[in-house]
Amino acid sequence: MSRRCRYCQQVFQFSRYRPQQFVCSRSDCQRQRRREYHRLKLRTDSEYHQVCRDSQEKWRKQNPDYPRQYRQSHPESVERDRQGQRRRDRKRHLQNLVKNNLAFDLKHSAAEVWLLGPEAEHLAKNNLAFSQVLILPTLTPSPAAGVAS
Repeated sequence: MSRRCRYCQQVFQFSRYRPQQFVCSRSDCQRQRRREYHRLKLRTDSEYHQVCRDSQEKWRKQNPDYPRQYRQSHPESVERDRQGQRRRDRKRHLQNLVKNNLAFDLKHSAAEVWLLGPEAEHLAKNNLAFSQVLILPTLTPSPAAGVAS
């Protein structure tokens, strides 16, 4: 009586008293099984979801200083969060720039527009990108230069 574990794919002996057992007894697999059950239960059972929410709220009221203490003792986590927020802010800013034609109509301008920077390749139909726009006027030979030669 053996089966393959749903998570680690290792063969294991399941209990004859538990014919519905599809997960081995390794702690990683059991943790994953419980996590999967919890997520499914949260989605399908509104009462269970409310009990979990109330429990979290109760814990936060009993431990109001935990976030501050955690940030003080884990500066690398604070920096990682800060970098992530900057990345999300940049992404949101770039999404707001897409299809932005508020500055002026560049189709009637004699200048060429070049978008520079790593994020510029993801922009579509964008005519305004604050620090990433370089406007280069086209150079036409002056009439005096043509007469002199």
